[in-house]
Amino acid sequence: MLAHDADLELFKDNFKRFMQEHIAPDYEQWERAGIMPRSVWKKLGENGFLCVDLPEQYGGYGVPTHYSLMLVEESARAGYGALSTAISCHSEIAAPYVLHIGTEQQKQYWLPKMVTGEVVGAIGMTEPGAGSDLQAIRTTAILQENHYVLNGSKTFISNGQHADLVVLAVKTDPQARAKGVSLLLLDTHLDGFKKGTNLDKIGLHSQDTSELFFDNVKVPKDQLLGQAGQGFNYLMQELPRERTAIAATALGAIRGALDVTTQYVQERQAFGQKIGQFQNTRFVLAQAKIDELATAAFYNQNVELYMQGKLDVETAAALKSFSTDMQMKVADQLLQLFGGYGYMTEYPISRFFVDARIQRIYGGTNEIMKEIVARGMIGR
Repeated sequence: MLAHDADLELFKDNFKRFMQEHIAPDYEQWERAGIMPRSVWKKLGENGFLCVDLPEQYGGYGVPTHYSLMLVEESARAGYGALSTAISCHSEIAAPYVLHIGTEQQKQYWLPKMVTGEVVGAIGMTEPGAGSDLQAIRTTAILQENHYVLNGSKTFISNGQHADLVVLAVKTDPQARAKGVSLLLLDTHLDGFKKGTNLDKIGLHSQDTSELFFDNVKVPKDQLLGQAGQGFNYLMQELPRERTAIAATALGAIRGALDVTTQYVQERQAFGQKIGQFQNTRFVLAQAKIDELATAAFYNQNVELYMQGKLDVETAAALKSFSTDMQMKVADQLLQLFGGYGYMTEYPISRFFVDARIQRIYGGTNEIMKEIVARGMIGR
């Protein structure tokens, strides 16, 4: 085992202990309440589990990206899909935008607070009339002297209730399509900003998801992220990491579903024998294991490419589509082995099933992922 692998295993063990102590006792209650308390972010930050791959000058550990992605994967494996998605939005999506595109002043202001959990990050792309088609967004930010005047709304925003910082896709030139899109760093404490109600979802219940509203919000000009009109290019640049993080959740969930099912079939009996002795059970488990191995191989390849700066949009889209389709398939087939108990919320397999469904939608629907792959093959 390489030295850095030993370090990663130690870090993973520490995170598992953290979840056992700080997440496990209350997670069921949070799921019923439909939201995790803000204190979870503070505990994550205090224990060093946020934005860990950021450079040390901004408060991170400066470790390789797979340390950060491991936290996303392991929280999903433990059955905490909502926590996995929350950490992913904060550490794998919002923070890298600031790190890669932001000015030094922006980085110094926002990133250390994201490491400690003082600031919770989110990304605001989706609107009521614009999902995967990002060019169709209608939220506007019009430059007036030393600030942008922001108007519009976003929906389905993960971490929306707790967010202090939203990396926001806006139209700074409403007449243009892709070339009119810019990114703003929105401080959610500004006047004119309003969070809607916490949305009620079929899965990821404790992962807060919100509508956001902007009514003449004055965003300082220095909170433009990168250059005006380049937002669409920045999104294309950063989306491969987001989609790799979604795959980390998928892989973790596949492994977690296998964990609970393997244990169950060795305990549950039917017709005088353990159900793990039936050939159908063994074949379903074996196929799920094969699917997990294939997903892991594809995922690990993507992570290596990302860390080498070689991960392209098409490959990341292919991974996102493949891994989340596999997650849904495996959760469905393993739930069947539980019979009626699989439909009961007290059994963790039921949560693996409902939490899986959104994975094929957010981050760009899997239909759009296939379109991206096809464009890379034969053009538009």
